[in-house]
Amino acid sequence: MSGPAYLRTTPRGVVLELYIAPRAKQSKLAGLHGGYPKLSLAAPPIEGRANEELLAFLSRLLAIPKSSIELVRGATSKRKSLLIQGLSAEAIQHRLETAGLGG
Repeated sequence: MSGPAYLRTTPRGVVLELYIAPRAKQSKLAGLHGGYPKLSLAAPPIEGRANEELLAFLSRLLAIPKSSIELVRGATSKRKSLLIQGLSAEAIQHRLETAGLGG
């Protein structure tokens, strides 16, 4: 199996692992950090606001409903694991690369 280590196909969907940098000027994909996609989020890590912004941003980036994305690990960490349903790992990788993530 080839593909990036930050994407893993499971029976329930695709797990995407990310590194999050809250309190940015704007939400954007900011390359790789330690081999994981880095997202800068324009929300503070207070009362779940960064996690809410993360789900909304990924929904827009991947062009899927927020209900198709579930935070499965890392609610209070900068390293997050998200379960994404309705897209293949290849489609997610393509959309991340199209948005500016280095291949």
